[in-house]
Amino acid sequence: MADDTLAEVLAAGGWAYVGLELGGVTDKPGFMERCVRAFELPEYFGRNWDALADCLTDLSWAPPVRGRLVEVTGWQEYAGAEPDDWNIAREVFAQAVDHWDGTGTELRIALALGGSS
Repeated sequence: MADDTLAEVLAAGGWAYVGLELGGVTDKPGFMERCVRAFELPEYFGRNWDALADCLTDLSWAPPVRGRLVEVTGWQEYAGAEPDDWNIAREVFAQAVDHWDGTGTELRIALALGGSS
């Protein structure tokens, strides 16, 4: 299913689609920049792990939706180049998912196992 079709299906159910494409990212600044673009993070975003965690658990800056599905593609290169930072990123994502679980504003993050889209 193409990203635009997935986005349309999700939108019909009140969900937002976020495509976080990490192909070619090999460092934390690159990862943070991709997050800025994919999530459309606010200007005050500090481009660090705590700031990412804060933005993903306080979505007052984002349009209200019933839920968000984040599809992370092309992450393997970053995971190989920066395994410690990738583990932190996964922890931040997992904590954000847990934070929104059962709230009526769900957050789901899927790691695509194929290559970049």
